[in-house]
Amino acid sequence: MIRRLRPVLILSLLWLAACAAPPAPPTEGLFDDAAFAAPARPVDAGEVFALSEPMQRYLEQELARDVRRKGPRAALVDALYAPGRLRLEYDAQRTRNAAEAFEARSGNCLSLVIMSAALARQLGLPVQFHSVYSDAGWGRSGDLLVANGHVNLTLRHPSADARTRFDVVEAMLIDFDPPQPGQKQYSRSIPESTVLAMYMNNRAAESLAAGEVDEAYWFARAAITTEPTFLAAHNTLAVVYLRHGQLQRAERVLQQLLAAEPANTAALANLVLLYGKQGRTAEAAAVQQRLARIEPVPPYHYFQLGLEAMQRRDYAQAKAMFEKEIDRAAYHHEFHFGLALANYGLGDVREAQRQLGLAMKASTRDAERQLYAGKLERLKALRLQ
Repeated sequence: MIRRLRPVLILSLLWLAACAAPPAPPTEGLFDDAAFAAPARPVDAGEVFALSEPMQRYLEQELARDVRRKGPRAALVDALYAPGRLRLEYDAQRTRNAAEAFEARSGNCLSLVIMSAALARQLGLPVQFHSVYSDAGWGRSGDLLVANGHVNLTLRHPSADARTRFDVVEAMLIDFDPPQPGQKQYSRSIPESTVLAMYMNNRAAESLAAGEVDEAYWFARAAITTEPTFLAAHNTLAVVYLRHGQLQRAERVLQQLLAAEPANTAALANLVLLYGKQGRTAEAAAVQQRLARIEPVPPYHYFQLGLEAMQRRDYAQAKAMFEKEIDRAAYHHEFHFGLALANYGLGDVREAQRQLGLAMKASTRDAERQLYAGKLERLKALRLQ
C-alpha cells in the first residue's frame, strides 16, 4: 500500500556551503537551552576523532610490520581497501565516530573518513579533508527530505619518511563512495572544524528522523558552535524548533540564514512550511514563488506524482514519472523501486526484476538491501513458474 506523503521538512546531510563562504549568521540569541531536556550523554567534539584501545592495538600489532616495510601511508591504504584486512563496509544508516566505525567496520562516507583520518594522524600522516558536491540529488527519511553531500580525504607523505620509493604518489585519495559512471563531482578542501560540524549535523538529522527532538537540538547546537559558517546546521536547528513548536525561533533562524545565503532552497522551503503553519498564506505564497524561480521542479516532485499514479493504478503514468526522477537522479534506490512496481503493474516482470536489482545496488542500508533482495527473489521465482 502506498501512502500519500505529508509536507516535508528539508534537512541537509553533509551539505556544502557556497564556495565563497558568506559571513556566518550571528549566533547571539540563537539557542534556547532551557527549552530542551539535557542530552542522554554530553555532546563532545573531542570524541569524534579519538582512538579507542582496539584501534591503538591494531596499529601497534597488526599494522606495524607493513608500516616498517612499506611506509605508513601505503600500509594504511592497503589496510583500508585490501580484502581480508579491515573489511570496511559502506553503510549510510548512522553516522559513527572513529571508534564506533572501527568497531563496526562500517559506516557512511563521513564515518569512514573520520576513522581513516584518526588512524592516519596516529601514524604521523598529514590529512586533507574535501567536501564533494555531486549531482546525486536527495534522499528521504520519513517526512524529512535530506540533501546528500559527500566527503573524502587525501593522505600525504610524512615530511621525513625515507621510504617514499614504496609510495611515490604525492597525495593519495581515500574515497569510500566513489562517483558512479557519468556522475559529476566537484570538491573543495575543508578544515577539521567543518568535518566536526558535519558530524554533529548528521547526528542531529538522524535524531530528528528518530523523533528525538531534544537530542537533535544539542547536536545542531554543537555543529553551529563548532563551525558557525556551516550553514546547513542553522537550517537543521530551524527544523528542530519547527518540530518543537517554537515557530518564532524557527523563523528567526531561517531569516538569519537567508540573509547570509538568499538562494538556500532548503531554508526557503522550510519558511514556506512555517508560514503555512501560521496561516500567513500571502507570505508563504511569496516565498514559494521565490523558491520556484530558483528551483522550478523541487526534489521528489515526479516521485510524488508517480506515487499518486500508483494509487490510481495508472501504472503507465507512474512509470513515466519515476523515469523522470531517474533522469535527474540515476542512482536513487527509491526511484528504481517505484519503477519496478510500475513495471510489475504493467505486466513487465523482466523489467521489474531489473529495476529491483538496480534499487538493491543503489541502496546504502542493509535493511533496504535485504528488502529488495527478498522481493527480487520472489520475482525470479514468479518468472520461473
